[in-house]
Amino acid sequence: MLLKMRYKILYCAFFFTLFHLNAQKAIVVKSENMMQVPPFKECHASTIVELSNGKLMASWFGGTRESNPDVTIWISTYENGRWSTPLSIVDGIQSDTLRYPCWNPVLFKTKAGKLFLFYKVGKNPRTWWGMMMHSNDDGKTWSKPEKLPEGFLGAIKNKPIQLKNGDILHPSSTESIDEKTWHIHLEKCDKNGQNWVKIPIENDTFGVIQPTILRYSKSKLQLLNRSRQNKVVQTWSNDNGKTWSPLSKINLPNPNSGVDGVTLKNGLQVLVYNPMNAGENWSDGRRKLNVAMSKDGINWKDIYILEDAEKGEFSYPAIIQTADGLVHITYTTNRKNIKYMALKINE
Repeated sequence: MLLKMRYKILYCAFFFTLFHLNAQKAIVVKSENMMQVPPFKECHASTIVELSNGKLMASWFGGTRESNPDVTIWISTYENGRWSTPLSIVDGIQSDTLRYPCWNPVLFKTKAGKLFLFYKVGKNPRTWWGMMMHSNDDGKTWSKPEKLPEGFLGAIKNKPIQLKNGDILHPSSTESIDEKTWHIHLEKCDKNGQNWVKIPIENDTFGVIQPTILRYSKSKLQLLNRSRQNKVVQTWSNDNGKTWSPLSKINLPNPNSGVDGVTLKNGLQVLVYNPMNAGENWSDGRRKLNVAMSKDGINWKDIYILEDAEKGEFSYPAIIQTADGLVHITYTTNRKNIKYMALKINE
């Protein structure tokens, strides 16, 4: 009886702590699946952007399953409190007899109002290539798909940032044909998506991909990366991304799964990540999903638990802050739907 009572006390204490953690730092404004009846068997790798007049747009890839040739890029717009019926806007058809899957869309809107959609096409991440479309009317109409210059992929999973001079800095990465080497780098283009240049980063012995960019001052930036080392891995720049420090681990675990972060208007950093180590398969480390906050990018503390399940996959988050101060998060739920969360985050 005494043992049962102790377990009960511990159980209650855990959930009190969980409630206190969530209630103190973040308030849920909205939480829902984007689609009631998804028009595909599987979907993954969402991205989100703020449009004009408080509207949002999200995008992801969907089809029979990841890497199947029928996988296309889908978009949905959030207006008047609801997400629109998703629309497939671009595919990987090359000819009457050849079709490739689409991958990892990334939405980004420039300060001048030009909306970009970057995505990948190819048989797999080792052989894919970068594609780009743009819109001048918040996605009502789009330009014809355009292949990026040879050797450029654009933003690989997470959103770019725009520098003061208008240049766009893309967090990117590559995977070798033999799948043994993962390598991050940056790509820079002008405000119109032209004049691309590559910025190398020394990866040392780390296996890292899919960076997210955080800002700290006019010229100080940090990249946080998915890794094979069971930790989120960082690198710093003090010259707006021209050069980068040696890679190192931070105090957050990473089960070989994508992360995404955003710098809030008040200067705080927020990261969405899976707080686990890698398991025997992809979903082993992706059944939990947390939101963490930091002032310095080095010391991180969890402020909200998005998912904590015994099994399942909750992964590939995307996060932004809109003009009204709300934080918006999207992520994959069991490859069947895209979850949308709007949070008010307190200091």
